Amino acid sequence: MTTHGFTLFDTAIGRCGIAWGGRGVVFVQLPEARELDTRARVLKRFPGAREAPPPPEVQAAVGGIVALLRGEATDLSGVALDMDDVPPFHRRVYEVARTIPPGATLSYGDVAARLGSPGAARAVGQALGRNPFAIVVPCHRVLAAGGKAGGFSANGGVSTKLRLLAIEGAEASRAPARRRGDGTGDDDLAFGFDAGAAVEHVRASDAALARVIDAVGPFAMRLDRTRSLFAALTESIVYQQLTGKAAATIFARLCALFPARAGGGPTPRQILGAPDERLREAGLSRAKLLALRDLAQRAEAGEIPTLDEVQRMDDEAIIEQLTRVRGIGRWTVEMLLMFRLGRPDVLPVDDYGIRKGFAVAFKKRELPSRKDLEKRGARWRPYRTVASWYLWRAVELAKK
Repeated sequence: MTTHGFTLFDTAIGRCGIAWGGRGVVFVQLPEARELDTRARVLKRFPGAREAPPPPEVQAAVGGIVALLRGEATDLSGVALDMDDVPPFHRRVYEVARTIPPGATLSYGDVAARLGSPGAARAVGQALGRNPFAIVVPCHRVLAAGGKAGGFSANGGVSTKLRLLAIEGAEASRAPARRRGDGTGDDDLAFGFDAGAAVEHVRASDAALARVIDAVGPFAMRLDRTRSLFAALTESIVYQQLTGKAAATIFARLCALFPARAGGGPTPRQILGAPDERLREAGLSRAKLLALRDLAQRAEAGEIPTLDEVQRMDDEAIIEQLTRVRGIGRWTVEMLLMFRLGRPDVLPVDDYGIRKGFAVAFKKRELPSRKDLEKRGARWRPYRTVASWYLWRAVELAKK
């Protein structure tokens, strides 16, 4: 009988477990809610295993897993796995899965096709659902048809799968924000992700935020309609550093300068064609006038993506492109990502309300540093937008 050893080790997503035998790694356990549960899972799989320091080759595997879960594009395909007890078909599925690099994904059907069995997508899914080598055999990188997340057997289910993909810079299919109701166009916008599942993920990942969620109640964030990114950015520039009432007055005056576009904001060509004096009379500062003209020039040059184009871009690419515009910083784009595009994983760490909400939720006297907020926020991936909304609400609760 083979003697197995195991150890637990810390990673960015929690304390994992790994077990090994004479021929390599036999089991990798992702974090459970408690460390003792993680240990129990390992011992349930290998009742006679002894907790011990890992041999050098297993320690190297641990280091690779830690690096990967820290966001480094680490190649684990060379980790030796003991597959003696793995069924032959499962073994072939795992071998294909190990060829998928960090940041990339395949579908169950793609894996089946690579095995020469194009009709075996369901069997591939079943094999990956029994994967004993989580992370090393990256079953989280295999998605359902249409880029949907599909299932995941680890603690946290699909939320954990999405979190792993987010760490690696890959994402399951993200639906654009859509309308609720009868499709008339006058309804509230709904998010392109399951808000209920997102709230439960955040609740399960952080006890302090769970208390805020319980105090606040259902997730009630609403998205703002926009006909174009240019229109949304125009409004954002006007609203910068002003109270809502003052900004709304100025934006209404700006729209009124161009009656044909009333209610929808001006076009790039209209902004470029209007005299400075006319725009200043609407209440625009000199800085905002220059920002709007730069935005309009870039829009005319095709440097501002359309709504359809932006749905195919990841968050950081949108931030990088739009912050080239004069007067538009990262915070402005983050607000657009959250409240216009409904992106699920945005954490505006420089926002005062977010920092204040963190201090309230975690009972801190001082506001958190960017580093501390980002570190804690890693728990909330891939739904940091939901966590952010509850942090804002925590400030409101504290005022009552």
